[in-house]
Amino acid sequence: MPESICDNYPMKKQAWRTLTDALRDLIETSGLPLLRIERETGVQRGSIARFMRGETSLRLDLADRLAEYFGLEVRRKD
Repeated sequence: MPESICDNYPMKKQAWRTLTDALRDLIETSGLPLLRIERETGVQRGSIARFMRGETSLRLDLADRLAEYFGLEVRRKD
């Protein structure tokens, strides 16, 4: 099976993982309060909460901010 498309995201061997799944898992496992994430990224905690519940997706610019905050790097598989 192909490996992860995210260099620094620990994963079991799967076909591939979405950026959405990776961000949700990183936010959840960080244990950080949404208020802190909001203050440090500028992404509103309400948006994060709805994203975490699967009610909405994130705009790409907001996903970029969260990815940078959590150190998530995406690379193209060669």
